Amino acid sequence: MTIILILTPTLALAVTACGSSSPRKQGVKHVVAAFYPLAFAAEEIGGSRVDVQNLTPAGAEPHDLEIAPKQVQEVRSADPVLLLGHGFQPQVEDAAGSGPNVLHLLDTPGLRRFPNGDPHVWLDPHRYSLIVERIGAALHARGAAQRLVARLRVLDGRYRRDLAHCQRHEIVTSHEAFAYLAQRYGLKQVAITGLSPEAEPTPGALRHAVEAVRATRATTVFFETLVSPRIAQTVARETGTRAAVLDPIEGLTSTEQKLGESYFTVMRSNLAHLRAALGCR
Repeated sequence: MTIILILTPTLALAVTACGSSSPRKQGVKHVVAAFYPLAFAAEEIGGSRVDVQNLTPAGAEPHDLEIAPKQVQEVRSADPVLLLGHGFQPQVEDAAGSGPNVLHLLDTPGLRRFPNGDPHVWLDPHRYSLIVERIGAALHARGAAQRLVARLRVLDGRYRRDLAHCQRHEIVTSHEAFAYLAQRYGLKQVAITGLSPEAEPTPGALRHAVEAVRATRATTVFFETLVSPRIAQTVARETGTRAAVLDPIEGLTSTEQKLGESYFTVMRSNLAHLRAALGCR
């Protein structure tokens, strides 16, 4: 899915749902973040000292995001611009260009990426902490960043404790987005499709998923909030299991935003769904 944002003067205020394009306040740093996990970290760290514009609208899948020419100058004038990098959002990366104000956060030291190119590092609270610290340094707010890191350590401890004693350790997912989470907590991901959330599985991949569900006695096939659940539901129906949400937290829907959901509430919801699916005690 390709999302094209076209801003006209009469529609400029529409961006305020994902950030602000209003006149900049004196003493407030303008930050552009490519999508939700980066915007969330910047908002939590910067507080009232920053105006954070999330380029990806609520409910939109960020991978293929395109921005209109009128936004390019706004992106390039921000300080800093927060990108994941490595082709996660190619058009946004091209628009941002390069320079000391552009942070490619997958290049954060110590991140230790998977060779398969999985970009979902924020699903591992430890790796996300490294990104948080780098954003804190860019915003000259190391103390606030450390407070957010402390919350991530608590979240990590809760995951470790609540997933320590489970009957099963395989998670069947609609696409291959949970490698970092699985590695951190001793789980094994069985993905129906690859890294692209919109890829259609081959008949062989569907057969493999059905066989894996039966071999592991999985009770649940997980799908995501921002893409169709059809594939997961097909495998669940074939195997007599249930389909449930495991959210890669690439973005929030407008409903989730209205309900006050955040990275932490969604991560806790993911944990509850994992515990139910894996038979944890």
